[in-house]
Amino acid sequence: MSQFTNVTADKKANIYFEGNVTSRTLRFEDGSIKTLGIMLPGEYTFNTADAEIMEIMSGEMEVQLPGSEEWVMITGPQSFDVPANSAFHLKVKSVSDYCCSFVK
Repeated sequence: MSQFTNVTADKKANIYFEGNVTSRTLRFEDGSIKTLGIMLPGEYTFNTADAEIMEIMSGEMEVQLPGSEEWVMITGPQSFDVPANSAFHLKVKSVSDYCCSFVK
């Protein structure tokens, strides 16, 4: 899906890691939430309460998922799943465009 319809977008940006990661929240009629954002090169750790589906539309990064010692190369377009109540680590190699879907 390359576009979303019938959504409400929050004007205020979510800004993380001194501005190196930003996103905007989209709220859907069915109550689901997604964020659309950009990550600049760097290393980041994210904590999540809800399960997430991270879609990387463009860019390149390594991801270390919870419970794994292995780093996996992700090159957009590609996605990965993150379990609820966990943390995951990223080594972003190039500017990366992403969509995060929160799974309740």
